[in-house]
Amino acid sequence: MPRLLTLAALLSTLAGTLFSQGPLPSGPLAIRDFTLQFNPAGTFALSGAGWPSMAGTWVVAGSELTLQMPDGPRGCTGAGRYTFAVAGDSVSFAVIADNCQPRRMILHSSHWLPRGVAAPRAERRIVRTAGAAKGALPRPVASPGSWPSFRGHEATGVADGQNLPDEWNPATGANILWRAPIAGLAHSSPIVWGDLVFVTSAISGKGHATFKPGLYGDGDASDDRSSHRWVLSAIDKRTGKVRWERTAVEGEPLNKRHIKSTYASSSPVTDGRVVVAWFGSQGIYAYDFDGTLRWKVDLGRVDMGAYDIPSYEWGPASSPIIWNGLVIVQCDTQADSFLLALDAETGDLLWKTSREELPSWGTPTVVTTAAGPELITNASNFVRGYDPQTGRELWKLGGSSKITAPTPIFSNGLHIIASGRAPERPVFAVKPGARGDLTLPKGEDHSAQVAWSKTGRGSYMPTPLAYRGMLYVLANNGVFDAYDLATGKEIYRQRLPLVGSGYSASPVAADGRIYLSNEDGEMLVVEAGAAFKLLATNSIGEMLMATPALSDGVMYVRALSTLFAIGRR
Repeated sequence: MPRLLTLAALLSTLAGTLFSQGPLPSGPLAIRDFTLQFNPAGTFALSGAGWPSMAGTWVVAGSELTLQMPDGPRGCTGAGRYTFAVAGDSVSFAVIADNCQPRRMILHSSHWLPRGVAAPRAERRIVRTAGAAKGALPRPVASPGSWPSFRGHEATGVADGQNLPDEWNPATGANILWRAPIAGLAHSSPIVWGDLVFVTSAISGKGHATFKPGLYGDGDASDDRSSHRWVLSAIDKRTGKVRWERTAVEGEPLNKRHIKSTYASSSPVTDGRVVVAWFGSQGIYAYDFDGTLRWKVDLGRVDMGAYDIPSYEWGPASSPIIWNGLVIVQCDTQADSFLLALDAETGDLLWKTSREELPSWGTPTVVTTAAGPELITNASNFVRGYDPQTGRELWKLGGSSKITAPTPIFSNGLHIIASGRAPERPVFAVKPGARGDLTLPKGEDHSAQVAWSKTGRGSYMPTPLAYRGMLYVLANNGVFDAYDLATGKEIYRQRLPLVGSGYSASPVAADGRIYLSNEDGEMLVVEAGAAFKLLATNSIGEMLMATPALSDGVMYVRALSTLFAIGRR
């Protein structure tokens, strides 16, 4: 009997050793700022900047890992079960069941490597295909009343001389010139050139696709992976009638989207000769004004998502721009980041500049300054200035948020760049013509190249508005700040009376009026100036995420399922 007990104890000890050690490596594993380590004695530790530290015990049975944290954070004392796979240096995990939200967020669909080992990067292939359109494009011709890209010319968001009404009402038709139904789901903004309004959309095979508005921090992706049609529509700006609609591509989305985003969140752009739409991993498409495809460019799969948890995929939102015959695209992904310039006429790649960046969502801006043209990009590691003709980096400025969405603007001789994720939440005012690394020393808020800066005041989604010597910054939570543009001195801080689900659309301005749109479809008209004054509130009657366009006395508002033309009747 003692011999049998001894043998049983030995087998039990051996089994415990096998199950606790398993094939998992004992050295520290890493993803971005996270470190995960399995001790052969059966304990583990998981930590990351800004996240609760987690520690406990682990056991393995076959390819299943069970984690226990008796002293874990609230809601994390139960077991978490995962499958795992080891391939060379890489270890990946997939959740079976785990009620511990932070642990599940970090581990599910994750791929870890030993600390200090870089993940291999696949070479990105950029493939251009010619369309059916033949012949050279016409020479560029100015169109003063146009709104050619996201937030208009150079993303200013300003178009004086509109004489827009302060009040309108879709329910009664007051000051609604026309309305047009828009199929599908998109947060892209309308653009205008000549007598046409262009809009993009992604039409889900599920029928009525949805998104989740509101002020929340969930990073989940939408579960809508059905076949979609990505379309570009040209609409008569006087009547709202569709001139033409083209399906650029059809199929299953190649990238995921955040539950608050869409598969068509990038706005189109035009120079009056060609209209370009970027549908993320589905490609870039260029049409002439008759709706004939001139070219398309496949960038491959683009994966934008959480800076700290790469498995959280949110999809792209940066919009293309056109400058001097160049289509410029900012593409910052989990795998690689780059700027590129395509020939607007042919789609040929003219230059491509690699960047060491985290995923970003802001649209680049090219502005004409006294020091020459500068291409400005907003991103997490650095705000950067480039020569738009060659893609050569001119300067960079550190201190941004880890998530960047607002577009850079230029006014009164200053580049204004903001981002709104805590704790940084900066606003920078940078002088043109700078060179080199402009990053401010700790504790400093200005320099010879940085006129002024602020922390804790940047906007998360909306792009700031520079208008009549003042800078307006709109936070998602409805806090509206006004500053002296030249000095950064605060003029006022006002919480808007209607916050609702929050603010994602960027403010625009005309004739001393500022137009602010919240996600619930409430549009506030505020008087520009040193004192906050609310002039009117108008409900559009639908959810509203896109930034309006202003052209020839009309404001074009793209709501959830309708494009509205608002003007005096």
